[in-house]
Amino acid sequence: MYELFFRLIFRRMDPEAAHHLAFRWIRLAARVPVLRTFLAAALAPRHKELRTEAFGLRMHGPFGLAAGFDKNAVAIDGMTMLGFDHVEIGTVTGEPQPGNPPKRLFRLVPDRALINRMGFNNDGSLAVAARLAARTPVFRAVVGVNIGKTKAVPEAEAVGDYVKSAERLAPYADYLVVNVSSPNTPGLRDLQATEALRPLLTAVREAADRSVPARRVPLLVKIAPDLADEDVDAVADLAVELGLDGIIATNTTIARDGLGLRSEAALVQETGGLSGAPLKARSLAVLRRLYARVGDRITLVGVGGVESAEDAWQRILAGATLVQGYSAFIYEGPFWGRAIHKGLAARLRNSPYATLADAVGADVKKAGESV
Repeated sequence: MYELFFRLIFRRMDPEAAHHLAFRWIRLAARVPVLRTFLAAALAPRHKELRTEAFGLRMHGPFGLAAGFDKNAVAIDGMTMLGFDHVEIGTVTGEPQPGNPPKRLFRLVPDRALINRMGFNNDGSLAVAARLAARTPVFRAVVGVNIGKTKAVPEAEAVGDYVKSAERLAPYADYLVVNVSSPNTPGLRDLQATEALRPLLTAVREAADRSVPARRVPLLVKIAPDLADEDVDAVADLAVELGLDGIIATNTTIARDGLGLRSEAALVQETGGLSGAPLKARSLAVLRRLYARVGDRITLVGVGGVESAEDAWQRILAGATLVQGYSAFIYEGPFWGRAIHKGLAARLRNSPYATLADAVGADVKKAGESV
């Protein structure tokens, strides 16, 4: 049914306009008590065997919504209603910004992919913090807050910009993510170099601790799939050194290698970050490398090209405690979360592992991989 709807309605619309329309429907549905209760029961049934704990947080399962869909924290309950076990909002910047000019979002339907150059369009950390402070949750949900650099802020002042966001948003975050890996903010990816990343992460950690003295807000970093293997190793080692709580692997890619020449050439040439199915292999490889390097010392989150329960299961076996998705939601529709959970539960039951935690990294351990 959704496939037909997508083909007849959404595919004919501008991708960003379709996103806003669907987003509006989700938000409206979540505001109607009877409707949201019905939809949550239908789309987000719970499987006890999938209960997950990550960096001290308990979740109904391992599957969450990646940053980028709900940039301004306006639909957390709506996305929870659709079956996401955690919702990562953002990316939020220190100051509000409109992002890059349209057109900035492109569907590569034959490749089940997206290219975006949104440019961190968001309301800014002050407005998003106020929205989170005023929120009365309908569903119990773990909320991650993803922060990035304001485009107008010079790279030399980036640390202060991140600190501003951390101070404002950490009190309302179940976990905090430092995003240094989007390809759509000039100079941002340069912050992945360890000599720039170390002072940035240290400053954000201190800012979060100042803002929330009563608890330790878990801190994660999100990296790009385009890092060379030795740079992935360097980030992994730095994360262990600084005592980070997690690494998210990976963001979108600037590469176009996995497209299979099935999409229109003009679309393939659009600048921006590629997400979806073509990212699957590289994202999985980065995840395996990270787990081989850090083991169970740091929680890993697998994202990039996750389309099915099998994809999610492979991320877990490769070392991910949590798995996230976004692009496939556009193509799969509202029953996607339900299908992921049902398939994961079946795979766990048919596996030699008693719990999901036992399965984390099992393939890497079995292969005896090390760096």
